[in-house]
Amino acid sequence: MTTLPNCPKCQSEYVYEDGPLLICPECAHEWGKDDAENNETVYRDANGNTLMDGDTVTVIKDLKLKGSSGSVKVGTKVKNIRLVDGDHNIDCKIEGFGAMKLKSEFVKKS
Repeated sequence: MTTLPNCPKCQSEYVYEDGPLLICPECAHEWGKDDAENNETVYRDANGNTLMDGDTVTVIKDLKLKGSSGSVKVGTKVKNIRLVDGDHNIDCKIEGFGAMKLKSEFVKKS
């Protein structure tokens, strides 16, 4: 019996195989066997497209800014993103707002 890796999202040990995918029953995260072998984090947008450093993305939801009365509006384009580990996995600069961190689940690849 082969040992399956822990879930990269929640670190659960209860991962199971379903064809070419590995699935975590605790957080419902799915990833390919090839992704697990590479041991690289894959970042995906709200539509499931793979994000890479330097991509241009579009915000899909109004995002309120902490400590400010402003917000980033739907449809705002963000160019030249940088992917980082952590809760907010996109570092970027938004025109009119400056440097900020975004979650990949609130953007779509342009």
